[in-house]
Amino acid sequence: MLRRTLIVLSLTLIFVIGYEPLRSVHSIVMSKAELVMLEKQDNAVVRVLKTPFKAIGRIFGRGKKDDNKVQRLSEKDVKKFETAKVTRTVDATSAPTVAPSNVDMGAQERLEHGRVLLDEGNLNEAIAELSLATTTDPTLAEAYNLLGVAYHRKGLVEMARRSFEGSLKIDKKNAQTLNNLGYLLYSNGDYKGALDRLKKAARLAPDDARILNNLALAQSQLGKFDDAYKNFARAGGELNGRLNIANRLELAGRSEEALKHYEVARAVAAGQQANSMAVTVAMEITNGRVTYAAVENRRPGMEAYEASALRIARQRRYPSDKNGQESIVVRVSSLPAS
Repeated sequence: MLRRTLIVLSLTLIFVIGYEPLRSVHSIVMSKAELVMLEKQDNAVVRVLKTPFKAIGRIFGRGKKDDNKVQRLSEKDVKKFETAKVTRTVDATSAPTVAPSNVDMGAQERLEHGRVLLDEGNLNEAIAELSLATTTDPTLAEAYNLLGVAYHRKGLVEMARRSFEGSLKIDKKNAQTLNNLGYLLYSNGDYKGALDRLKKAARLAPDDARILNNLALAQSQLGKFDDAYKNFARAGGELNGRLNIANRLELAGRSEEALKHYEVARAVAAGQQANSMAVTVAMEITNGRVTYAAVENRRPGMEAYEASALRIARQRRYPSDKNGQESIVVRVSSLPAS
């Protein structure tokens, strides 16, 4: 009966949230130039509101799982929490996008060249270049950090760990390196080690949503669900916080507690839906960028909502090969009284 109730609630909430295809929310997207730093702020309010874990449907609908064991998320489910973004695969027939290394490069130049290689997904070349950077200048903490990211993405866990730790010996208070090491430990089952590093990272960067989400994941794996909820909520608001912690409780076999959070999430979503205004925006897209945006069917007295919707639409980003016209519906929350 409880599982059936969870299914009904999940479908209801998904319907409420999915009623409009776009709304203003806060999230983190990694910068192309800085794989492990904060996201570009101009993209922070244009993500589609959706269940934080894409596996919600599978959690409530799939076969039985061991109720006594907290299960780890799949690579797809935790993609939004990991430190380094998922890069596209470069076709072997594609023209090279990175100039070859020059033997006369200095350490900083090799660092930047390695960063570009890493961003392009050329992991072996990135490792070679970043290793040369650390050899040329052993005090270059960022080179060790990016080298750790490259090793992690290659699946070389111990080498990644040594690189992150080497970076922290030089720069002990680097929140992003602590986050990278914390996530590495979390993804390999060392939840206590991850918790220690991620707590330090969160103290250094208390508003970094990626760090807070990683911290909440580690806390939930250790059964610290109250603390995990607080950090999920700090990272993405009450609705995302409730959904995320309900997800983690369900994975831990604590369905009754998950149900309580899910019911609150449904009420929050319904309230947000009622207190928002839908604005349709027509856009022209060139090479993934919005070059023109206009509100369809303008309404008297709605100028402030329409201006917010236009701002959100203009910040929207698409793949670089996206061109053409598109219309979207932006939900704008009630504006504060002036």
